[in-house]
Amino acid sequence: MDCRKLTGKKYEQHWTVTRDLLASSQKSGDLDVFATPAMIAMMENTAMTLAQQFLDEDKTTVGTAVNIRHTSPTPQGAVVRAEAEIIECDGRRFLFRVSAWDQAGLIGEGTHERVAVDKNSFCQKAYSRLV
Repeated sequence: MDCRKLTGKKYEQHWTVTRDLLASSQKSGDLDVFATPAMIAMMENTAMTLAQQFLDEDKTTVGTAVNIRHTSPTPQGAVVRAEAEIIECDGRRFLFRVSAWDQAGLIGEGTHERVAVDKNSFCQKAYSRLV
């Protein structure tokens, strides 16, 4: 994988804010607005989907860091768009600029880091922690 060619690549996806994505449902607050953890999960999923396009089938990425600000509330029923852009890539590490928007404008932004791993080895390592 030639990381130099990946810088600047973008991906976006859209989600509708459903009841299960509200702060009151996710236990991250008591208001019926798009939950910060749900927004971050959407950003992570968008970044993961972008990176996966450049990896072999036996590889995936795992999140290792998030630095996100949630700046505006979004009500149930709104459509949210998340965008991820690769801003750095070195070996196994990807750094993304991520943002989320609703119909009225920007609702959150920041950076997210992911690292490429072998799917089987990573799962084996996780389960070995139980013994």
